[in-house]
Amino acid sequence: MDLHKDFMQVAVMDNTGKVLCNTRVENNENDIKEFLKIIPKDARMVMESSSVWYYTYLILRDAGYTVTLSNPYKTKAIAYSKVKTDKVDARILADLLRTGMIPSCYIPPDEIISLRNMTRHRSRLIETRSTLRHRIHSILLMNGIRIPGSPFTQKYVRELRALDDYRIDNYLDIMDTINDKVNNIDNRIALAVQERKEDALLLTTIPGIGYYSALVIISVIGDIGRFPDSHRLCSYVGLVPSVHSSGENTYHGRITKRGSPLLRSALIQCVHSHRRVQPNSTISKTYDRIAAKKSTAKAVVAAASKMLRVVYRILVERREYIPEGPK
Repeated sequence: MDLHKDFMQVAVMDNTGKVLCNTRVENNENDIKEFLKIIPKDARMVMESSSVWYYTYLILRDAGYTVTLSNPYKTKAIAYSKVKTDKVDARILADLLRTGMIPSCYIPPDEIISLRNMTRHRSRLIETRSTLRHRIHSILLMNGIRIPGSPFTQKYVRELRALDDYRIDNYLDIMDTINDKVNNIDNRIALAVQERKEDALLLTTIPGIGYYSALVIISVIGDIGRFPDSHRLCSYVGLVPSVHSSGENTYHGRITKRGSPLLRSALIQCVHSHRRVQPNSTISKTYDRIAAKKSTAKAVVAAASKMLRVVYRILVERREYIPEGPK
């Protein structure tokens, strides 16, 4: 199935590779279920990961079909096709599935999907609030206004209100609403962590990792057993350097940044918090060593990778974090 927002191109192939049909189906529940009437229940299905895959996946899963989610980065057969159309893409996906060569993606259970939605929603609320703060700062700069003190404390906000600028007042009103929503979602996150004591609470024993960060980690990782070692986990999150080999020469570039940007951002924030609480830990020493040789930007990424490896050991060994050295 080659999915699009409004329709999908569906190629049906038998075990010998013969294409039985290659047709377009509207991407709505009624049309999909009508098409499924001609598909046997033991049929295997594959679709590419995209922004619309989950809705279609639920329909197929609830109908009793085995569905594989393909990795678009690794489905090179489609990317390298000289003729690239929806029909060709659907046929190649079916052929890769038939031959057992489809690179699949992890499909998390409904509970993990719910946690992901919760953490992503909070992240977007924070991003919106930050945008409003930047706009307030731009108004102050444009008018040459300087307010002493830490930004957006209670005293700072009172000074902003005293300016009697309708734009600033509107932004502050919206921010008050967002703050209420963030508090509500934080309560949901705290409850979700308490309900997942076996893993999320273990992560909160690592200095610098709070309820929100623990839930971000759990929601992105899902089943820790699908990673054979910590390096595979770091690679999944995109915290390993890219590698290019040519002849006898091997070049290491920037991190791949594959995987969840939300988790990478959360880990970097956790590193900064961790260094303040545990300056003598292995994670903090990793930061200090890289920062002295290269830059703080590379140091925090290296420390985030080290923290993720610690997370892996804690989840695999089912134990709390053991502090290292004097605090």
